[in-house]
Parts: sequence; C-alpha cells; structure tokens
Amino acid sequence: MTIATHIATFLEKSSWIRKMFEEGARLKQIHGNENVFDFSLGNPYMQPPQRFNDRLREMAAAGQNGAHAYMPNPGYPGVRQSVAAYLSREHETAITENEILMTCGAAGGLNVILKAILEPGDEVITPAPYFVEYRFYADNHGGTLNAVPTHRDFTLDMAAIEAAVTEKTKAVLINSPNNPTGQVYAAEELNALGELLSRKSREIGRTIYLLSDEPYRKIVYDGIQVPSIFSAYPDSLIATSYSKDLSIPGERIGFVAINPATPYKDDLASAMALANRILGFVNAPAFMQRVVEGLQGESVDISHYARKRELLCNGLKACGYDFVKPPGTFYLFPRSPIADDVKFVQALQEELILAVPGSGFGGPGHIRLAFCVDDQTISDAMPGFEKAIKKFQ
Repeated sequence: MTIATHIATFLEKSSWIRKMFEEGARLKQIHGNENVFDFSLGNPYMQPPQRFNDRLREMAAAGQNGAHAYMPNPGYPGVRQSVAAYLSREHETAITENEILMTCGAAGGLNVILKAILEPGDEVITPAPYFVEYRFYADNHGGTLNAVPTHRDFTLDMAAIEAAVTEKTKAVLINSPNNPTGQVYAAEELNALGELLSRKSREIGRTIYLLSDEPYRKIVYDGIQVPSIFSAYPDSLIATSYSKDLSIPGERIGFVAINPATPYKDDLASAMALANRILGFVNAPAFMQRVVEGLQGESVDISHYARKRELLCNGLKACGYDFVKPPGTFYLFPRSPIADDVKFVQALQEELILAVPGSGFGGPGHIRLAFCVDDQTISDAMPGFEKAIKKFQ
C-alpha cells in the first residue's frame, strides 16, 4: 500500500462521490454543458458584489511596503478589529480582536479549532444530516465524529444529543443554516442545547465546547434571523467564511470567533494561533484579509437566491416531491421516492439531472439539490424531475 490505510478507506467510502462526478462529466461531454442540469455543487452562481471588486482594485493599487509579508498567525490586528467590531453588533456582545483568528475559510477554521481542543479518542457530536467533511476533520486531529439524528424537519433532537454524550465528548458541532438541509436552528433550540451542555459538562467533569459552522449565516429567507450561539452557551466558538456571503469560495478567507464569555478564551486563542501555523496554513491570505477588512456585513443580493428557491420548490411540489422548504442556504433536501437514494440519483442522471445522494450527508432516503444555478437550469430541469419521480410512483 503506497498511501495510508485509513485514507484508502476514506477513498473507498467516498467512491460514490467520484463516480457521480465522473458520470456528470461524461454526460456533459456527450450532451453539452447546457443540456445537463447540474444541481450537485454548492458553488455560488452569482458574481461578488461590486464593492468587492472595488476593494480588490484599492488594495492592489495601494502597494504598501510589506503587503505580502508574514503577519501574526491570527491575522492583521486591524482586520481582526474590524471583524470584532462587526460581530459585536451582530451578536450583541463585546468582542475584541483578541477573540478573532483569521483563517483559510471555515474549513481551515474548524480544523484549527479541532486541533486546539481534541485529544486522541475524543468524540465530536454532530446532528445529521451534516456536511460530509466533518468526519474527516475530526479524524485529522485524532477524534471521531458521532452523528445523531434530528427530527423529521431537521430540527435538533435534544434527547438524541444527550444520549450521545459520553466521557469522551469534547464538542458538539452544529451548522446553521445547515448544509444540506437549509434548516436554521431557533433560539429556543440553541438555549436548550446550551443548558444541556452545561449540565453534561458538570456531570462528566470536562468542558464540552459548542462549535458553530456558519458560512451561510447571511443566506436566509422570509425575514428569519440566525440566533447567536454566544448568548446560548459561554463555551462556544464560531467558524465561518466569506465564501457564500461574497461568492468567493476559491479565495479561502474566513475567521474563528471565540465567545468572550468562556473562561478559557486566552488559552484557546493561543492554541489556535499555534494550530494555524503548525497545520501549514501559517496565516490567512494576506491580500484577502485586507480586502475583507472593509467589507464587513456585505453580501450578494440574497433576493436572487430567494427567487431560485421559490422556482425550485414550486416546480418540485407540482411534480409530487416531499421536502421541507429551507429557511436558509441555497440547498433543498427532498425525500427520495424510494429508500435507495443512490438509485434515485441515477434515475435523475438518466434525465440529465445531477444531484447528490443524501446518504453521503448522513441523511439516507434524501437527495441534495444546490439551487445556486441560473433560473433557466431550474426551469428546464422540471420535465426531467417529473419523469424521474413517476418511474417510482
């Protein structure tokens, strides 16, 4: 074996993902990109807001000395001050630059957090369905992921979370708005979760951290507000990015925020600064740090995603699909008409529609559709969606 055994195992388990994308590429080559309806990737369709392009030009033209040099591992102090000032308003608590660490996206942020807090054998609980990479992130740092079920509408099942807590539990990782379901956890849920974790931390004699992965925080609909975990539980951290807010996922820029109420905030900040370096990130991209410094609170026009959500939900409802209308993100997670979601995804491929099996997200019997696509793709795919579901009705 020329590669690590556990990586080979991961490759084998994720082979369905490779096969799906290989089949998608084959279909596009045969039929042309415009005739294949690709809902498989959460790659933002919209262009970044104009202010982002303006900042790019401003920062490129500035040409200051040391603009591309190393900086402190947590990031430029001025950038962290800007992020902290915005978060203080958003979360209604006093956050300083000392609680902010600039990272290579939310993925980099989560890995930095887990490197800082996990001992070998520690467990991370996450509600399912969940972002597929979480299992790999926990494994990266000697931990294991323990996925627990949610309710039928994908809201949190407190009894399932409580039953999953053991003496090895070190963190609960939530993702709200959620990929792949689009669900947003209500303040009442988060408060109940905070009370549960406080009680269980006392019982097992160790701090259980609450981690919130929030790259879709601004992509919500119908006037919904995403509650702050900082007011729900003191031992909490947020990892997020500008990938979806600004439609810049390839730039790999985000941050971690530590709840200023946690008694271990200084230890956490020091540990994560070290982790940022020794994981090989060293620091978040210098140029992008300076660009986003002046873009706090900016986002693409969410009304475009809202329109696409309506177009997709109305179309699929008319075809007979069963789903929970997503309060946030640009994903829909309908139930498959058959238990075998992989088989149904294959049926969709026969209609030149690319979707992702829900089993890959710990949500078997569902499919994930990313509606960050042009409106025409949604409209033109509807006859295929209808033909596919009728095969199993």
